[in-house]
Amino acid sequence: MGLFSKLKSVLSKTKNGLMQKLNDLFAKNKLGEEFYEDLEDILISSDVSVATTMEIVDEIRETAIKEKVKDKNYVIELLKSELYDTLNFADPLDMSTPLVLMIIGVNGVGKTTSIGKLANKFKKEGKSVTIAAADTFRAAAADQLSVWAERAGVRIVKHAEGSDASAVVFDAISSVKAKKTDVLIIDTAGRLHVKVNLMEELKKIDRVVKREYPEANYKKLIVLDATTGQNSSNQVQAFSKEVGVDGIILTKLDGTAKGGFIISLSYELEVPVVYVGVGEQVDDIEDFNAKEFIEALF
Repeated sequence: MGLFSKLKSVLSKTKNGLMQKLNDLFAKNKLGEEFYEDLEDILISSDVSVATTMEIVDEIRETAIKEKVKDKNYVIELLKSELYDTLNFADPLDMSTPLVLMIIGVNGVGKTTSIGKLANKFKKEGKSVTIAAADTFRAAAADQLSVWAERAGVRIVKHAEGSDASAVVFDAISSVKAKKTDVLIIDTAGRLHVKVNLMEELKKIDRVVKREYPEANYKKLIVLDATTGQNSSNQVQAFSKEVGVDGIILTKLDGTAKGGFIISLSYELEVPVVYVGVGEQVDDIEDFNAKEFIEALF
């Protein structure tokens, strides 16, 4: 199954809800103020934020009036174009090597799984990879990560449970520099912004990377569970305030009918989606493609 087919599959709940509502709207409404109000309601019900929805619908209304449009298919193409531009608003990330990815996020969003899938992806692309098991807080976290590292065929640097997470990262960077490894992926403990000690640990890891490996292309990616919808915005803002967020890894899209939240989140916070999980297997992570994402919604 290709990426587009997988995306269509994982977005089927969002797509079915969106298209049913759009078809109902076109069946009962001619273009007019009531139509655009209903269109706003449809986008908001797909978890696009109110502010972003109003911007999108205003653009469609303005274009449709100027072009004297009454055709359903044309309006849908206008909607797709606006959604694409909104989702593509944030600048794409440079992922050139030597690359350091610090993976952050709250508990239960799929960080460990995403790291394993990313390691496998980079390895298949011909890059050498090392994983730093810097989640020393959660019991058996390093053991779980070791299973993924073995599955992907990549190296892992880990210390005993309860060790200083920044020391793990220091050792991993030393190893990566000595071996001229292409990609270092750093696991971190899941945390909420209210956990002050864990946020301080994250900032310490951040300082170690910047001090010890200034020549690396260093990015911080937050893993978001799509089923949390608009609440993900609070997570991105909290982590961004503490250490900065460069990009998003999106998981569990198949579990939600409200996949539209990512459109407004990426636009309003100017943080691009970089990777999307499209299944449970080790190969089921892909570079995010805004055009394919929008096409999969229709």
